[in-house]
Amino acid sequence: MTDTDLDTEPAPAGPPSVRRGWPVVAIIVLAAFAFLTGLAGGSFQGKLTEVQKNDNASYLPSSAESTVVANESAKFVTVTTIPGFVVFHRDSPLTAEDKASIARAREAVAAVDGVDKSGMTPTQYSADGTTASQYVPLVAKSNGTDIEGDVLAQNEQNVMDAAKSAATSELEVLPAGPGGLLVAFIDAFQGLDGALLGAAVLVVIVILLIVYRSPVLWFFPLLSAVLALGLSSMVIYVLAKNDLLTLTGQSQGILSVLVLGAGTDYALLLISRYREELHAYPNRFDAMIRAWRESAPAISASALTVILGLLCLSFSELNSNKSLGPVAAIGIGCTYLVMMTFLPVFLAVAGRWVFWPRIPRVDHAADLATHGMWGRIATAVGRRDRPAWIGATALLIVLFAVGIGSLQTNGLTSTENFTNNPDAVQGQQIYDAKFDPGTGAPAVITTNADRLDQVIAVASTVPGVATETGSVCLQVDYAKLAELAKLGTAPVAGGPETGCPPSILTVQPIDGRTIVNATLADSYDSPQALDTVTRLREAVHAVPGADALVGGSSATTVDVQAASVRDRNLIIPIVLAVIFVVLAVLLRALLAPLILIATVVLSFAATLGVCGFFFTHVFHFAGADQAFPLFAFVFLVALGIDYNIFLMTRVREESLTHGTRAGVRRGLAVTGGVITSAGVVLAATFAVLGVLPLVFLAEIGFAVAFGVLLDTIVVRSVLVPALSHDIGRAIWWPSTLARSGD
Repeated sequence: MTDTDLDTEPAPAGPPSVRRGWPVVAIIVLAAFAFLTGLAGGSFQGKLTEVQKNDNASYLPSSAESTVVANESAKFVTVTTIPGFVVFHRDSPLTAEDKASIARAREAVAAVDGVDKSGMTPTQYSADGTTASQYVPLVAKSNGTDIEGDVLAQNEQNVMDAAKSAATSELEVLPAGPGGLLVAFIDAFQGLDGALLGAAVLVVIVILLIVYRSPVLWFFPLLSAVLALGLSSMVIYVLAKNDLLTLTGQSQGILSVLVLGAGTDYALLLISRYREELHAYPNRFDAMIRAWRESAPAISASALTVILGLLCLSFSELNSNKSLGPVAAIGIGCTYLVMMTFLPVFLAVAGRWVFWPRIPRVDHAADLATHGMWGRIATAVGRRDRPAWIGATALLIVLFAVGIGSLQTNGLTSTENFTNNPDAVQGQQIYDAKFDPGTGAPAVITTNADRLDQVIAVASTVPGVATETGSVCLQVDYAKLAELAKLGTAPVAGGPETGCPPSILTVQPIDGRTIVNATLADSYDSPQALDTVTRLREAVHAVPGADALVGGSSATTVDVQAASVRDRNLIIPIVLAVIFVVLAVLLRALLAPLILIATVVLSFAATLGVCGFFFTHVFHFAGADQAFPLFAFVFLVALGIDYNIFLMTRVREESLTHGTRAGVRRGLAVTGGVITSAGVVLAATFAVLGVLPLVFLAEIGFAVAFGVLLDTIVVRSVLVPALSHDIGRAIWWPSTLARSGD
């Protein structure tokens, strides 16, 4: 027998014996539990949008400077609002009839529930007379109670309906400002329950039909994945409803595709081994027990790796990242439970007919898996192992170099975050062109009252801060005078007589602190505005004894971006360390885990290079969010290592009997088809994220889809087996397998 001939390996004399007992009973009980809870949890999936939080402020920890300012500012008002505008526009100057209808629209908008009427200011008209804007603050928190996202979206829709009904038909009426854009985000996530899930399910059905070539078998993994999604939705809803975690729209979108993709992966691996054992066992229950026992270590290690990798996000400063970790980990945990209990019981009870028309018979022909296309690929990789892994490595390096310089992760403005052109983006573009873009979302400075004059003087000199009559105007809306009087805070300055806008005034301090509004010269989320906030913080922090802090919408974005960079630099090394420990325990070796992690990191780097090229030159995105590299890394490394786990656990199993090099070839031949199918399913489900009109999710979907395909086609099919074959038994160092004959 030669070391390179797969066909001459002896087949086992007969199937190993199968013992049944209480573990089988336990799995059956858990299967019933998974089915019932998954079925009941289906109704919770549609309710997840009720507990979403999509504003930047809810993402930040309490220690963030903008959060501290927001908490201090809340002392001066009982209602927290999100600034927004209604824009009225026509190409020619507004007529008298237009202006009369705009006045009626203001009255109609003020009567809408959820609008802070006392905070509304007089209508503004552009210098060219073609556009009018009305400041319409939406109530985001009242008496300490947050307004739910779907209610906020409905209030904004009611505002727009009221404005449009009162305006003349010739006027274009659009939302603008942070309020309008936030609601546009919320509306974009409304597609989660429909288009996204429907597209993902359809993709999975098509791929499973192609893989199994059976009109029946696809139903079993898909039903199991849907039950897993229902179970995880129920758990997440309860936790989010009780404020035990923060659910965002992007977390919910990722949850759906992650559960469907990972669940189908686990199902493919289990069903493949079950089909293999059906050739050896006349009793299908014995075949399933054997298949479960042999596939459980790889599936368990895969699920554990992904769960631990995701939970590393708990070290994040951003609440959105902190929540994504548990949300996705809960999804994987529920998926693992369903796929390892309900699916095997369901399949075994159903019988062999589910594989029709290719029903596996008892012919002891399981070893035929080493023949066919993947057997030939394994033989070719074994014969030319060194050129294969060197060529694969060079390809990954080239892919990294070709586009990494084009990848811009400096963040996106709110208008750049959409792949489509919603009304709020159109309104914001008109507003920025016709009015002072910084109006409506000022930087908010809190300071000790006895240093107020010094802080105002310093803030007025900061480039990028818009000033009125040479000074920064103070405090909150002038129309809140009655409310402030009730709080015992009489006005001491402000209003038209000071040269400041009539909507601005100063109030007496509370607990020795007061606040200052600094209007920015640029749109609140533009790079220029964020730079201004940074300069403003440096300036006011330097005022002795002022203890001045800067918050507001722009400052919140600055804090989110800074936290994203910090999280990326901290969490990536932690994820790598966790995955190394899991692999070392699973493979009982140290060298193999190091090699596997190195190959996946190289694949991740190549994916970033390709993303940079496509984002800039093909999709023409304005850039990427600061959180993109971290999200892409966690999903690509945690999921990409799955396929190496599936491969190397089988390689180790085969190496114990046939030696390492033959084990590498046999492992690749046996797992090649199922792992490639699993990779295609996962890539396709993540690509479905592009259904939602958000750049961030489209970029994550593309990165994971391309990266997973790169892992399955290049890394797992060529690089890892070729390198392992070239190294030989030393790959298992320092275990005893490294010293056994090859």
